[in-house]
Amino acid sequence: MVTVKKAVTKKDFRQFVDFPNILYADEPLFVPATYSDDLQDWDREKNPAFEYCEAEAFLAYKDGRLVGRIGAILSHKANDKWNTKRVRFSQVDFIDDAEVSEALFGAVEEWARQKGCDQVHGPLGFCDMDREGMLVEGFDCSNQFFTYYNYPYYNAHLERLGYKKDVDWIEYKVFVPSEDSPIRSKLSRVSEYVLRKYNLHTPQIKTRFEYGPYVNKVFDLVNEAYSPLYSVVPLTPKQIKKYTSKFKPFINPDYSCFVLDKDETLIAFAVAAPSISEPLRRSRGRFLPFGWVGILKALCRNNAIDMLLVAVKPEYQGRGVNAVLLDHFYTSCLKNGVEYAETGPMLETNYKVLSQWKSFDKIQNKRRRCYIKDLDVRD
Repeated sequence: MVTVKKAVTKKDFRQFVDFPNILYADEPLFVPATYSDDLQDWDREKNPAFEYCEAEAFLAYKDGRLVGRIGAILSHKANDKWNTKRVRFSQVDFIDDAEVSEALFGAVEEWARQKGCDQVHGPLGFCDMDREGMLVEGFDCSNQFFTYYNYPYYNAHLERLGYKKDVDWIEYKVFVPSEDSPIRSKLSRVSEYVLRKYNLHTPQIKTRFEYGPYVNKVFDLVNEAYSPLYSVVPLTPKQIKKYTSKFKPFINPDYSCFVLDKDETLIAFAVAAPSISEPLRRSRGRFLPFGWVGILKALCRNNAIDMLLVAVKPEYQGRGVNAVLLDHFYTSCLKNGVEYAETGPMLETNYKVLSQWKSFDKIQNKRRRCYIKDLDVRD
């Protein structure tokens, strides 16, 4: 028999966050999220999203053993913006047991009904900066620390429970062309042309300590550029402060590019970082006591980079500004011996973003899905 309970104590939440490390202990492709960040997400004092969200974390037990988890998030801000009555499910993991998955999703659906909602969708987080999308293709590839990994059976369970596709995200593995590739000269020409035509420039920054004024503007631009995208709501000032502090350690002059106009307004940026998947896998997502050592080594030298975040001001989209960003990264990858980059999830309908990779040698290595289910709302 399966029993489901809400996480209440600190021990409950530690078990909730650590469960994937137990479930995937023997899976070499699984890369955990950072343990401390996941724990803070459920701390109402530390996660500013609770200003406009309600949430519950559920744990499933069978024969006295922890066998699954799922989060439920009610984003009032998202429902107001998109005119919906939805609850999000998040951070879901479970053993291959229909009784377990039914109990977990049943708990979320019942909570959604109690809150007056008529749909459940996910996996989504508190906001768009959190992990989203269940893996439906690419089970033979490692995830990144900011994306989910899940076994194929998850999808069969959701479909059996009545969940259907709402939207997909895709990811690319992009190979760095050789130095004599025609792509290099083309990118350089287009980049120079765009900078000159629109009177733009990129600040010459040599150390991470000079990035402060630009990093603080990043999430204001994210709010503007991401606004039309699926399920996105603007970040609050407190959330901007939170995510700015999270991104600052990844800032590296080689893998960060900021584009400014003549008035020093940030009109585009891209931030990437050497992959930290291997050290996070070894440390189970923990920085302490010694996980940080491997992470620092990975950040210093690596043959792969993860594309963390990119945004272009709406009025400059489709004008070639992406070439400026790509030219910067291409040059840095060649200098540092980087062989390939992995993108984050990109909406399959976001053709402007997808088209920027059309000239590169790439493979679509992963696809993620947001599922949705209509609820039978009871009187």
